[in-house]
Amino acid sequence: TIVNFMPLNQIRGVNKLFTTVNDKLPDNGIWVCCYEPQSVTKRNILSRYPAVFGWMYYMAFFCYKRVLPKLFMTSRLYFDITEGKNRALSKAEVLGRLCYCGFEIIDERKKGDLCYVIARRKFRPEITGRRLYGILVKLNRVGKKGRLFKVYKFRTMHPYSEFLQAYIYERYSLQEGGKFNHDIRVTTLGRIMRRYWMDELPMLINLIKGDMKLVGVRPISQHYYSLYCPKLQEQRVKHKPGLLPPFYADMPKTLDEIQESEMRYLTMCEKRGTFVTDFIYFWRIVYTIVFKRAHSS
Repeated sequence: TIVNFMPLNQIRGVNKLFTTVNDKLPDNGIWVCCYEPQSVTKRNILSRYPAVFGWMYYMAFFCYKRVLPKLFMTSRLYFDITEGKNRALSKAEVLGRLCYCGFEIIDERKKGDLCYVIARRKFRPEITGRRLYGILVKLNRVGKKGRLFKVYKFRTMHPYSEFLQAYIYERYSLQEGGKFNHDIRVTTLGRIMRRYWMDELPMLINLIKGDMKLVGVRPISQHYYSLYCPKLQEQRVKHKPGLLPPFYADMPKTLDEIQESEMRYLTMCEKRGTFVTDFIYFWRIVYTIVFKRAHSS
């Protein structure tokens, strides 16, 4: 077991620290670390100043401590000036970094303003270099014939959130619509963008490239794909995923209902042809969105 009581907010090379600890621990060795989450920092700032000035101060703090360190043009300058001290770290970023660096999250505890994380070494990570996070992200999705392709979206999640999907699935149940019940990975602005599909606008690039079509089953990650029944998995990879999924024609609530909805669409594609099926589903989806005011979960 290795324990570090210096908050990660005061350490410049967090990933370097994690990988060094990973090298020194045996398999299933325990690593304990702590950090002050961004939510606590936000609460402290807003409680210290009057409402308007508090929010102005916090927005400036957010841009300085959260945005600048993640951009290619400003990252190096930020760390040269601050030496990585008093960093703003979200819970999702810390847990995501741990998973990225070969650890499995065992437990989380909060004491005062600090959160403590207990993790277990699972594997030796393959660190590919410095990771930078801009407004546009590319995510691996399962496409036609099971081929993985990159889906383009606007960022709605905290950094390193892509390494937390299995952990979030195990810890939190799925809510209506097949989303996670309490997804700590999504930012406040990200929730607004998702509700009105603004994050999916860059997927038009995938439509132009031919990875996707207008109507079709939604592109999903390998982990989410593994949750589907084998029969639906087999049917899914026969077709390109689409920008407008049958989800918005049926508005299913559970994972089973989502699978039934997609299976009806794919079965109809087999019987009546893809063009006719997509034409019918397109108008069903438009009706649901326009007249029933459907929103993304």
